Amino acid sequence: MQKALLCLLSLVLIFSTGCLKKNAGCSYSISNTIAPSSEQTDLSNYLSTNSITNATKYTNGMYYQIITQGSGSSPNLCSQLTVNYTGQLTNGNTFDSQTGIKLTLGALIEGWKTGLPLIQKGGHIKLYIPPSLGYGSADVKDGSTVIIPANSILIFDISLMDFN
Repeated sequence: MQKALLCLLSLVLIFSTGCLKKNAGCSYSISNTIAPSSEQTDLSNYLSTNSITNATKYTNGMYYQIITQGSGSSPNLCSQLTVNYTGQLTNGNTFDSQTGIKLTLGALIEGWKTGLPLIQKGGHIKLYIPPSLGYGSADVKDGSTVIIPANSILIFDISLMDFN
């Protein structure tokens, strides 16, 4: 009887631990893509033409302006962000704007992955993203309507409200 009970207890233990959620860690990574020199030149020309002189160049070729640093720690790729943002094209057209949206940093475009960790909670940043760190050479469409043309420089104004 004890042997049967011990065997049953062992089976229950094996099956119950097999159902526990395993912490697989963060599966997101930064691609280490560097924008081609032609894209970097186009972005630099845009900034110059529009008298944007206080933007800092990041090693991958994007530019950023920290409006407000925020405080505390910075998000990482597995962080669940709550942000307010507006996305624009260089012609001034807004292609997207969201308030209080929750996103996972590692699932976003490369420009966001490298830009958002530069600020902390409560921070506000403006990102100037070359095409290869944004949506690249493919049109972004809503049905048959092109929202973001291929090879577009993207401008994001982002407030990092919270993250965990």
